[in-house]
Amino acid sequence: MSFLGSGKTRLTLTQYTVANGTVSINSAKSFTVMLNPKDVAHDKTITYDETVFIGGLAAEKKFSAYQPETFSFSVMLDGTGVVPPASPTTATKDVTKQITDLCAVIYDYVGDKHEPSRVRVLWGTVIFFGRLQTLKTKYTLFKPSGDPLRATVDLAFVGTTSSTEAALMANRSSPDLSHMVEVRQGDTLPLLCQRIYGDPAYYLDVARFNRLVDFRNLKPGGKLHFPPLE
Repeated sequence: MSFLGSGKTRLTLTQYTVANGTVSINSAKSFTVMLNPKDVAHDKTITYDETVFIGGLAAEKKFSAYQPETFSFSVMLDGTGVVPPASPTTATKDVTKQITDLCAVIYDYVGDKHEPSRVRVLWGTVIFFGRLQTLKTKYTLFKPSGDPLRATVDLAFVGTTSSTEAALMANRSSPDLSHMVEVRQGDTLPLLCQRIYGDPAYYLDVARFNRLVDFRNLKPGGKLHFPPLE
């Protein structure tokens, strides 16, 4: 951790929402750290299908999927007054209050949405959009009364890219556009939905839209209409 003087950028956690592909930042629901983390970890993972067929000598690694990215770091919360507060105009809060404020932004359950909030992590050129995965608090200094004076909080976030956003990022014949697809040998409706929308779960909707009687047996050469996602 490093002390910050005036003009230094502090890591900030801010709630955001996504509607119709548009990200809206809620600056009123934000938490700025007192001390920047000394390091951060941003992990990206790709999985591969390693199925070995009968008679095969080795599995060919074929792309399967991108896994959600993860972002983690640790921050220190100080209530001794030694560390300047996040804002020069605000007084130093006790550690318990700081943890409450932090949880209100990244952890607390939002009743009308039935889930915790989405969170943007921003620090200079470092930016990450996701949800809290884990929050671990270690108290390291106490008052004689037992009230905490200092704590280290380990935070880990997981990316929240939806199947629609993933499809757009991969530029798979953008699912926000209506288009026709010619069925090839070996194609299945879930496979085509995975290819176009990034999610095979839309196959029943596509079957109904195309009025397919038997969606399990697609005829090569036939054409299917894949409507935009709503």
